[in-house]
Amino acid sequence: MTRLRTLAAALLLSVALAAPVCAQQPTPESNPAAVLFWAPADRERAFRQMETVMPHATVSRGETPVRALPVGEPIALDPSAYMAAEKVAGVLVIQDGRIRLERYGLGIDERDHWVSFSMTKSLTSTLVGTALKSGAIGSLEDPVTLYLPALAGGGYDGVTVRQLLTMTSGVRWNEDYFDPTSDVARFLQEPARPGEDPVVTYMGRLPRAAEPGTRWNYSTGETNLVGSLIAAAEGKPLAQLLSERIWSRAGMEADAYWALDQGGREMGGCCVSATLRDWGRIGLMALEDGWLDGERIVPDDWFAQAVVKQAETGDPGEGYGFQWWTKDDGIYAAYGIFGQTIRVDPERGLIIVLLSAWPRAVGQPHSTAREAFFRQVEAAVDAAPQP
Repeated sequence: MTRLRTLAAALLLSVALAAPVCAQQPTPESNPAAVLFWAPADRERAFRQMETVMPHATVSRGETPVRALPVGEPIALDPSAYMAAEKVAGVLVIQDGRIRLERYGLGIDERDHWVSFSMTKSLTSTLVGTALKSGAIGSLEDPVTLYLPALAGGGYDGVTVRQLLTMTSGVRWNEDYFDPTSDVARFLQEPARPGEDPVVTYMGRLPRAAEPGTRWNYSTGETNLVGSLIAAAEGKPLAQLLSERIWSRAGMEADAYWALDQGGREMGGCCVSATLRDWGRIGLMALEDGWLDGERIVPDDWFAQAVVKQAETGDPGEGYGFQWWTKDDGIYAAYGIFGQTIRVDPERGLIIVLLSAWPRAVGQPHSTAREAFFRQVEAAVDAAPQP
């Protein structure tokens, strides 16, 4: 299974504002390729304190009581070898709302935050669902220019919110992380001008490459554009919306932090930092169909659409939903570079969360090792079901 293109959901979103590494600690200087060249020790340290490396907005957990995650029957699986080989900072296995495995590495514990990279995309997607329920977004079939009129007259004319959400806009985009002239290498260098959203400015210049709805093309810029659309429709910043709609209602243990772009806005496609258990609670939110604090926060059919294949990605048995990666067997996941994972298996009632600092941002050997670890977890769960 190839993830070189698909797992790197927000590489430039994480690096364009990130810092080069010095011998002691990353510093907040501008270097677009910095994260790729951090020494492993610096990466492991920075991933748990990204809010000190680049500007972030706080996502408040509010005053809601913490959602308990009782300890269930432990599974007979020692993750130590996998964690050591793949530089894993946290493993969490939840089944039927109970923790069956929880382990920490790389010097972190349950109080530490860890950066999500592209797992954030699935949060941004869910905020689209909450905006539909609030009425701020009228329909997924609305043209994106209704909410972002600065896009009118360009490649996004006639593109719907649904097509933006599923990355089937047809707008040209180059996601080559190793090409300094690619869109993903340049769009966060767009100057921030008064009264403009630099992401909208850059994306609005891109031409049409295919008819809307006819071709899937992975585009980090489009997820940032989804974030811009939500913020414009709701009239609130994304961090505030995430707090009001999800974080303050899901029984989170701690505040989260959301990285800001060059215009001072939250990056829709990247870099919310949160604790391991709170990432598990995001998995539970999806598994439980968006029910939080006694209310479904999204339309009744939202997750029925969001976590099933809406677009073909070219990988057999897999697809792309509303910013979730899907499998034809019903499993779905949020992924981020360097091994970040929330994997939801509805049939087993199972959630697997991995927080990692892989030696490389992406790579087939790491993806293969992760899939093998999933099989080990499934086998252990199947062998010893909870009472």
